[in-house]
Amino acid sequence: MSQLLRLSGAIDRLNTVVGRAVTWLVLVMTLISSGNAVIRYAFNASSNAWLEIQWYLFSAVFLLCAGYTLLNNEHIRIDIIAGRFSRRTQTWIEVIGGVFFLLPMASLILWLSWPIFVGSLQSGEMSSDAGGLIRWPAKLLIPVGFALLTLQGLSETIKRIAFLLGMTPDPAAHAGGSHGGGHD
Repeated sequence: MSQLLRLSGAIDRLNTVVGRAVTWLVLVMTLISSGNAVIRYAFNASSNAWLEIQWYLFSAVFLLCAGYTLLNNEHIRIDIIAGRFSRRTQTWIEVIGGVFFLLPMASLILWLSWPIFVGSLQSGEMSSDAGGLIRWPAKLLIPVGFALLTLQGLSETIKRIAFLLGMTPDPAAHAGGSHGGGHD
């Protein structure tokens, strides 16, 4: 289990580095969006490439930060029922959800999106809009984002199993979000 916990720590560090770096893209998107609006209204000029780059950057933030969001326990959840359970029961729910829902779904999307990216790269697929961008970078974000999410799902499952075995403190206590009012 100690090797798995080391792997979990490495995954956590990877998603932390990626998440913190990618959050800067929000500033880049804001600057591009503002610049594009100024140019469009002041000079009556625009380009589809500027609009598409904003879409690409939004996709990058959303997809590449999914693992980071899971690491920090910031995904949206509805704790109406689970919040009433003990922390141990909540942890079991998270393990079951991770093993039977998150990991299979994220792995499947990763698996299915890879050939779509490869096809786009090999064909040199371009946007159908005049002045648009190449499409493969946006399509690459899907398998990379879901790879990061799959890895983080694995890390979270490892940490929660270690908690259930009494080997580590509650991983949710160290994450950014809270789980509600259950007690052990």
